[in-house]
Amino acid sequence: MTDSIVIIPTYNERENIEQIIRAVFKLKKEFHVLIIEDNSPDGTAGIVKKLMQEFPDKLFIEERKGKLGLGTAYIHGFRWALARNYDYIFEMDADFSHNPADLERLYVATHLEGADVAIGSRYITGVNVVNWPMGRVLMSYYASSYVRLITRMKIRDTTAGFVCYRRKVLDTIRLDKIKFVGYAFQIEMKYTAWHLGFAIREVPIIFTDRTLGTSKMNKKIFREAIFGVINLRWRGLIGAIKAKEKQS
Repeated sequence: MTDSIVIIPTYNERENIEQIIRAVFKLKKEFHVLIIEDNSPDGTAGIVKKLMQEFPDKLFIEERKGKLGLGTAYIHGFRWALARNYDYIFEMDADFSHNPADLERLYVATHLEGADVAIGSRYITGVNVVNWPMGRVLMSYYASSYVRLITRMKIRDTTAGFVCYRRKVLDTIRLDKIKFVGYAFQIEMKYTAWHLGFAIREVPIIFTDRTLGTSKMNKKIFREAIFGVINLRWRGLIGAIKAKEKQS
């Protein structure tokens, strides 16, 4: 039984899903994989289920009724992983924008180097993004700068979606109080972990934009991130972000 699980949300990822799963299972360190599948019409779930026959007890799928948002997908996965006693719980995209080999580096940062949260960071050593148009690079970079300005966090890549959480972090955060469902979810999780005093470390990665499939970014998601940051800071100031009460 491994101590680590990689959660991968999917919607219309038939071009990528088999390759990303196989890439994770080829790593020297053993990881399990949980797919959170939002009823993709392109047959993504069927590909995963076929692979589950090849990788029993390592590959799992949770199917939902529809496209319900990135944040709710990850929270569903967090609860699933916590119920099964994994100690290191990872977020990763299905489209190879995150290099699966970097999972091992995030694991080292948490398992051996003292971090409670390890972030695969595009901006900790400059701008390490491949295949994005300059406009999107600038939007992402300055969005992270905006988040740092408002929240006072020292994290360079606040919107990163490649993350490892130690179990105790997700056990402490009140997941039912996480409000955002789009990319602002990533900011909210980091801010909550930082606000509660957990040690956060950024691990430099090279982010490569997807070559297959289509991006899920849209204007609504971007607006949620911009205005949600102000709400986050306010909730932090008034003491609304609290640790989960320990059960006796």
